[in-house]
Parts: sequence; C-alpha cells; structure tokens
Amino acid sequence: MAAIESPSVLAPPSPGLFSEMKRRYFATPLQAIISLVCLVIIVYLLWKLLDWALFSAVFGVSGGPEACLAASGACWSVIAARWRIILFGLYPYDEQWRSALACVSVVVMTVLSCIPSFWTGRRIAAVWVVGVSLFYILMKGGVLGLTFVGEEMWGGLALTLFIFVSTCVIGFPLSIGLALLRRSELPWISRTTGIIIDGVRSLPLISILFTFAVVLPFALPGWLQGDKLYRVIVGSALFFAAYQAEIVRGGLQGVPRGQEEASMALGLGYWHRISRILLPQAMRNALPATINQFVISFKETSLVVIVGFFEILASGNAAYGTGEWRFAYVEVYAFIAMIYFVFVFSLSRYGAFLEHRMAIGER
Repeated sequence: MAAIESPSVLAPPSPGLFSEMKRRYFATPLQAIISLVCLVIIVYLLWKLLDWALFSAVFGVSGGPEACLAASGACWSVIAARWRIILFGLYPYDEQWRSALACVSVVVMTVLSCIPSFWTGRRIAAVWVVGVSLFYILMKGGVLGLTFVGEEMWGGLALTLFIFVSTCVIGFPLSIGLALLRRSELPWISRTTGIIIDGVRSLPLISILFTFAVVLPFALPGWLQGDKLYRVIVGSALFFAAYQAEIVRGGLQGVPRGQEEASMALGLGYWHRISRILLPQAMRNALPATINQFVISFKETSLVVIVGFFEILASGNAAYGTGEWRFAYVEVYAFIAMIYFVFVFSLSRYGAFLEHRMAIGER
C-alpha cells in the first residue's frame, strides 16, 4: 500500500516575497516602469522630508529665530522656546506642574481602562471616578493647599483632554439610554426619541457649540446657566450621544432575535435582558464604529476655539503669533499634528486589538 503523504507535502509552496513583489509591481514592462518611477518619487520626497525635519533642522533655543532664518531646514527651536504655551495655554506659569500632572492622570486612567483585568463595573467606575476627580482637583485647586485657578485660565492639552473625557463620560451612557428609548414598544417614546436623535445629527457641531455657549444663556435663568465650559461640554456630549445612539442601536439590531426570546422564556426581567444578554453582544457588534466615534470626538475638540476656548490648537496659534516666531507656523502645526496622531493612532490600534481579541473568543 502506498504511503499517504502529509498535507504539508501535498500543499504547493507559498510564493516568496520577491516573487510576490514581481507579480504585483513588475508583471509587465509598463507596470515595471510605473513602479520604478513611483519608487523614485517616493524616495525623493522622503529624502526631502528627512532633510527638512532632521538633517538641516535647527534644534534648541541658543541661536534664537536668527539661526532658524539662516538655516534651510525646520525650526524646532520654536517648540523648545514655546512648548509651555502649546501644552498649558493660559494656565499660570508657576502652577503648570498641576496641569501636567492632570494630563498624566487622564492618560493613566485611560490606560487602566484598556486593561482587561479592570473590565468590571466596580473597578472601571473606581478608575474613572478617581481619575476625573484627581484631574479636576489638580486643574481647579482651591483645596489641599492648591491655588484656585478658574476655568477661563485652562488651556492647551489639558483642556483638550478634559473636553474629550467629559464628552465621552457624559455622552456614552446617554447614547445607550437614547438607543433603548428608540427601541421602545411605545410609539410616542420611540418616535420622540427618534426626532431628537435625527434633529441633533442633522446639525453641525459648530452650531450646537455656539448655541450652548452664546445663545442658551439668554433662554435660561441665571442659576441654571453655569459656566460656559460646562455648557459646551454638555452640547458636545449631546452631539456625541446622538451619533453613538445610532451605533448602539445598529449593534442591538445585529443581535439575533432568538437571544431576547430565549431570555424572556427563562423569565429574565427587562434590565437583566438588556445588561446581561443584549448590550454585551451589541457593543461587540458596534465596536469598530464606536472606536471611530471616539477618534472623531477627540479631533472635534479643536472646534471649541470657535467659542473662545484656548485649547491646544489655539495655544499653537499663540505660540507663533509673536513677531519673532511668526515664520515658524509649519513647525508648530507639525508638532500639534504629532500630538493628535499619537492619541488617535493609539485609540485605533487599541480598537484593532479588541477586535482581534473578540474574534479569537468566538472560535
């Protein structure tokens, strides 16, 4: 009897990297010419970028603006000289260590929230309560011997993180409530909620921020107006909740109908069905869109400059707004873009990790 060959012997060998590149980019003479021309252009542009950003750039503040004007590369001296304004904005100079610690507390809180061992109701709630409280105490002061600093003096990266975190903390639970109300079996509840969600989603965020910051005080009594920063955060959270509610509702629609029917047959109450059966599966279905919504919300914090807040983009404008550094605006915006990239790329990679983790759990 002939020996049975193993599957590894029968399977054709996988093509190597060189063969795959030849098949994709050099299959025909015309394709090879196009690939080589594109490669030359990419190498040329990459060299010019590296030469501008590193090899011919000016670092440090010893030479001042004059050294930058004499050089042909980037002027990173503006970052070394004005980084405090970019990161801390109008926050008092002697108290900027508090703003730095507040930013660290938010980053640590976010990192702990991403660790699976903290994914319980009590632990995640404790992390967020401690993190947000520590941030607020450090930024505002007035207790524990810290000097009081009003919200009108907050700025830079700390204000951007505060608006983003507050928007998510308020908007995410609100989005779940709106999604559940829109699925209500009572028509007047579901239709009213649908009108609210669609009405908010049909408006640009700038108009909502302007309304909550400028127009709303004219319609509210003085005791209900509050500070402009918190009104803007409420408006941003409402906008976030309207979009996230549709994402959650789509995730709920992706859960098989038999799941809810089986839980009802077992005698589970409404809240147990929602919290133990439907929402966990819905959030897994809605995970990619949810991560994308968090990314969008972080980038949209820059819009608060329209209503007079000194967030990181406005701080960057002030950093090069003086006469001596006015020419170095490209470097300032490149530095701010790198900060946005670090946060947004980290969020997207964490979303990919979660998708991979949940896909493994399904096997």
